[in-house]
Amino acid sequence: MNILKSLKKLTKAEGLQIHEGKRRSLVKAVTWRVIATLTTMVLVFIATGELTVTLGVGVLDVVTKLIFYFGHERMWNLITWGKYKKN
Repeated sequence: MNILKSLKKLTKAEGLQIHEGKRRSLVKAVTWRVIATLTTMVLVFIATGELTVTLGVGVLDVVTKLIFYFGHERMWNLITWGKYKKN
């Protein structure tokens, strides 16, 4: 928690501009998708006991949500609210 507070103070004090590149957005989207899809697959397997259904839902889940998350990240990158310009 102290690290987060220090980073916020540093960002505000020095007026750092924070920019997230497309590659970073993609890596974040992929890593989150792995965690979220595994969670979904475990729940589907518990509910159905069917490995085929579990894998089908997992594939559909990862493809659709990865696309939507990446788009979400890129749109937020266009919004200047909450970003600070370099002095």
